[in-house]
Amino acid sequence: MKDNYYFDNAATTWPKPETVYQFMDSFFRSHGVNPGRSGHTLAVEAEQMIVETRRLLAQFFNHQGDPSRVVFTQNATDSLNMALQGLLREGDHVITTQLEHNAVLRTCSHLQRDRGLSVTLVAPNDTGCISCESLEAAIKKNTRAIVINHASNVTGAVQDIEAIAALAKAHQLIFIVDSAQTAGVLPVDMSCGIDVLTFTGHKGLFGPMGIGGMVVGESVELMPTRFGGTGVDSASVYQPDEYPHRLESGTVSIPGIAGLNAAQKWIAGLSPADDHWTACKNAVNTIHAAEMRHSERIWQHLQGKAGVTLLGSLADGPHVATLSFTVAGMPAQQLAEMMDADYHICVRAGLHCAPQAHKAYDTDTGGGAVRLSPGYFTEPEDVDHLLTAVDELCT
Repeated sequence: MKDNYYFDNAATTWPKPETVYQFMDSFFRSHGVNPGRSGHTLAVEAEQMIVETRRLLAQFFNHQGDPSRVVFTQNATDSLNMALQGLLREGDHVITTQLEHNAVLRTCSHLQRDRGLSVTLVAPNDTGCISCESLEAAIKKNTRAIVINHASNVTGAVQDIEAIAALAKAHQLIFIVDSAQTAGVLPVDMSCGIDVLTFTGHKGLFGPMGIGGMVVGESVELMPTRFGGTGVDSASVYQPDEYPHRLESGTVSIPGIAGLNAAQKWIAGLSPADDHWTACKNAVNTIHAAEMRHSERIWQHLQGKAGVTLLGSLADGPHVATLSFTVAGMPAQQLAEMMDADYHICVRAGLHCAPQAHKAYDTDTGGGAVRLSPGYFTEPEDVDHLLTAVDELCT
C-alpha cells in the first residue's frame, strides 16, 4: 500500500511537476527580492520574470489585449472578491447560479446586505447545466453582470460559456467566469466574450497555493478595492489608474509567480507548438482526456452499485473529472474518514463550499457528499485501490 492515494485534485492538484518545485526554489534563492521597487539588477530580473508570466498567462487564456491586464492575486476567491466588489454598485442586479462556490455566493450576499445589491440564483436543469433560457428569464432592467463557474466543483458539469457569453453580449451585460475548476483542465478562451476571468494557481495550472489572478478584458474597468504601494507614481495620494498597478498593491508573491511560470512552460512542453496558446490548448486537452479516463472508470463502477447515489451523470454532457456520491445509511464524513484511515485514500467530504449546489441535489441536510477527483498524475493502480476500498466499505 502507498502512503497516500490522492483523489482530491479538485481541492488542489498534487503532486506538482518536478520543474515547478525546482524553479520556485532556485528563483527564490537567486532572486528573492522585491520587484518593481528597486532599480538594481536583481529586482529588474525578478520583474522580468513576472512580466513573462503575465504574457504566458495572457496567451494561455487567449487574451487578445494587453498582458498587463493579467492581475496577480492570492487565489480565485481573492480575484472574485475584487472583481465583484470592484464592479457592482448599489442598485445593481447580478445573475449567478446555485452551482457557485462560496467565493461568489458569500461575496454577493455581503454586497446584497451592505450595498443594496439584488441577486438572482439560477437553478441548474436536470443535466446539471445552466440554460441560457433560465439566465435570460432572470435579466432585469438593472442587471449589470452574469457570474458563473465554468465547471461545478461538486458534479464536474461544464457550462456552455460560449453560449452564455453571446447572451451576455446581446444584453450588454458584463460576463465574469470563475475558471477555478477548468483552467489547465479545459481550454478557456477569453476571446469568446469573457469580460473578466478569474483563476487560481494551485489547481489545474499546477502552481503553488497562495497565487491566483484574473484577466480583465479591455472593455471593463474595475475599481480598486485595496490601496497601497505599487512602486510607480509614489507621489500620488491615489492608486494608479493603469494595469496591473490599478489592482495590485504591495509586494507580490515571487515564489508563487515563479511556480506559475514554470508550470506554464511544463504544460506547453507536453504538446510543443509554434505558439503558447496552441501548445497549451493541445496539452490541456491531453490532460483532460487522461483525467476523464479515470473518472469514467470510477463512474461506471459506482453507477450500478446498490446504495450508492451519484450526483449528476457523465452522460449528460461535458464534464471535468470531478464526481460526487453518497452511500445510503453512511454519513459522507464518516465514509471519507474510513477511506483515509483504513485505505490511505484522500478525498473530500461535505458541502465543498458550494451549499446551494448540494441543496439542488438534495444532499445539503445529510452532510453533503464524498467527492472524488483524480488528476493527471493518478495511476490506474490508484483507481484499482479506490474501487476495492469502495466495494469493501459499501457492502
